Amino acid sequence: MGKKNITLTIDQRTVTVPDGTLIVNAAKKVGIDIPVFCYHPKMEPVGMCRMCLVEIGRPVIDRTSGEVQREADGSPKIQFGAKLETACTTPVSEGMAVVTTSEKVKAARREMLEFILTSHPLDCPICDKGGECPLQNLTLKFGPGQSRFIYDEKMRLAKHVPLGELIFLDRERCIQCGRCVRFQHNLADDPVIDFYQRGRSLEIITQSEPGFDSVFSGNTTDICPVGALTTADFRFGARPWELDASASICNLCPVGCNITYNTRREAKSDGKRVIKRVMPRQNEEVNEIWMCDKGRFAYHYTEDNQRLTSPLIRIGNDLVPVSWDEALNAASGKLRAAGADMLALAGGRLANEDLFNLAQLTRARGGETILSSYMAGGDLVAKVGAGKGTKLSELGAGSAILVVACDLHEEAPVWWLQVKQAVERGVALIVINGRPTRLERYASHVLRYSYGDEAAMLAALLPGAEFGNAPETIREAAKTFGRAENALIFFGSDGLGLEGSTVLSRACAELLVKTGHIGRPNNGLIGVWPNGNTLGAWDLGYRPRSDLAQKLAKTSVALVAACDPAGDDPSLADAILSSGFVIVLDLFLTETAQLADLVLPAQAYTEREGTYTSGERRVQLFYQAIPAVPGPLPDYAIAAEIGKRLGIELEERSSSHIFQQIANNFPAYYGLNYERLAEFTDQWPIVGRQDLYFGGTMYDNRQGLGIQLAPEHLPGLPLHMDNLQVQPETIKASDGELVVVPVTRLFDRGQTMLSSELIQKRLAKAELWLNPETAGRLGLADLTQVDFTLNGITTPVSLHLDANLPAGIGLVPRSVDLPISAPALVRFQKAVEE
Repeated sequence: MGKKNITLTIDQRTVTVPDGTLIVNAAKKVGIDIPVFCYHPKMEPVGMCRMCLVEIGRPVIDRTSGEVQREADGSPKIQFGAKLETACTTPVSEGMAVVTTSEKVKAARREMLEFILTSHPLDCPICDKGGECPLQNLTLKFGPGQSRFIYDEKMRLAKHVPLGELIFLDRERCIQCGRCVRFQHNLADDPVIDFYQRGRSLEIITQSEPGFDSVFSGNTTDICPVGALTTADFRFGARPWELDASASICNLCPVGCNITYNTRREAKSDGKRVIKRVMPRQNEEVNEIWMCDKGRFAYHYTEDNQRLTSPLIRIGNDLVPVSWDEALNAASGKLRAAGADMLALAGGRLANEDLFNLAQLTRARGGETILSSYMAGGDLVAKVGAGKGTKLSELGAGSAILVVACDLHEEAPVWWLQVKQAVERGVALIVINGRPTRLERYASHVLRYSYGDEAAMLAALLPGAEFGNAPETIREAAKTFGRAENALIFFGSDGLGLEGSTVLSRACAELLVKTGHIGRPNNGLIGVWPNGNTLGAWDLGYRPRSDLAQKLAKTSVALVAACDPAGDDPSLADAILSSGFVIVLDLFLTETAQLADLVLPAQAYTEREGTYTSGERRVQLFYQAIPAVPGPLPDYAIAAEIGKRLGIELEERSSSHIFQQIANNFPAYYGLNYERLAEFTDQWPIVGRQDLYFGGTMYDNRQGLGIQLAPEHLPGLPLHMDNLQVQPETIKASDGELVVVPVTRLFDRGQTMLSSELIQKRLAKAELWLNPETAGRLGLADLTQVDFTLNGITTPVSLHLDANLPAGIGLVPRSVDLPISAPALVRFQKAVEE
């Protein structure tokens, strides 16, 4: 049941809002701004700053009859309190009268600002927050014209204090509102910063090593109401009024966070327009108003001076620059000679428009479109994915979320944040993994499997499953999921290769179908994909192959776009060298590009527009942020230019026209176009930049909220899945051997990460994590480094011991130059002492 509505007046305006609404929010909903510093609409109120003081009157109740007393004209008799009250902690009540503009209120605001400014430095001319500073704006609007306090008595505290390599603190500017601490403690659950000392000596400190060790640290700079917290890449970098804003979508994980690129032209960049910072853009159905630090700080690859700007062709052992004409003629000539003996291998960071043109070119030649991915299940997500209208922010008591084979905190941090919040609203969380993850602390059910038995664990949760002597934990988890009103499954690829992921995704789909959790909002399957548009590639017909090495080695021409198979798995290098002719489309001279016969430079997505399809199957539009670097072309234009030379007509000028062809050819996308994707509605909380004190410095959304696709499968019908006989081989270790499984780290060592100097300290390293018991059995307990040998490739790795890990298993991060993309047996023949 919904909350009953409450009617009150604010500044003599009648307002009706749900019961429990705070006065500050009730006023906001009707365009009345009550100033705040400590309050934030995404956090619980604390009433610390007193900036929101208002006069509050309540109806006088007759003690005898319990009825409201009336004035002579019949209106309720209102009695105002002797003292002002905080609008941010006081909920509305029926008949309440609020006054926000009286002289008494104005005097209180003036006094609070004067008090705050007693210890605030006069840094406005140099402060990074100047131009978007709530304290500055509210002082101009409500503050005193002069101070009664002596300048020399101001506090003198440390400035430019690094809380870590990403965030700086200016202790003099801090007004002690506590927003940053509360966000980290209560929302992000990373209590790595805190208050220290008391009174005027109160300071913010970091309590972690490395400093401010949180993947959400950048959000504190958005909600800080002064210039106390700033990011390392923007401090002293520009003034807000100098910046232009371009709407975009983060493509570094499947969440699809809505972001804004702030850009400007500057002399130190030779007059070029450059990106100065990345800010969240509100989309309450996707990322709300948050973003992780990977999306905030890893954009530098788009402007890296190592970007390719000219086509390269192999002459002997060298790649030498050539003209576009020469390169395109070479590519088309090789494709013409190859006939159907060709393939396109594409990565999940390509836009839908690129994927479409590349597929059209490949299929016109009779070739195969292959997805560079170690994770399966996109075909099933299309059938039983999250129902249209799914909103994680609406899930509450009576619903369930199951997360399997996934470390959400590392793979999709904003989803981790939203699942955590859903649990706090009453959602039952079931976490199933072969190892501990951070999400388990919120789970009502934690199930542990042996690697290789992921699907069997899911099968044990099916209705009618023969539990027999199954542990109570499994029986209770099955009941919780089966009885839930709404249920979502997030599945990942933690410790899995392609075959294992295939079987797991089918088990997830079967569980959803047999419990009736498909075909409606807040029910269905969500894949935690390795890239931002992996699901878009599945939708457009790309499929991964477990025999990719053999396929590459035997093909005459391989088109490799936006992926680096040799870099991700060095064991594929020989297969690439065995291919007849390799054409790479990329931004950088990757490991694969260095082995190629022809390299074609592609534009960064910040230099153009296009669409991505998120893990929740929301199609979203991104816009051009900066002018394109001279030389590179969009991937879709490269495919079109090659096609032109082969007599294949493809759109090359307009990505919107290509998207129209996608909508015409793929039923799930029918009826979509750029105009529809650009539609928006007003959202709550209101975070417009005219009142930065309320929500923070993030951007509101006027460029499009995207459209979620509907799943194909209908409730009540059987789910047809092909090749059900495929099963992964269970790997068993003998004496002296170890089963090593790959896991995903947020800050991987992909090319997009390597270009950002700021996050170098956070990048995953070549490490092996073992249980101490396992390390002792293998004779590795006293070592700090071992030689990792797999597929004929030996790599030194650092050894770390963790008693929480399961025995007999080793964990290594993906994408760190180790030749592993699936669980594998490793024997350590050589150990290196420190």
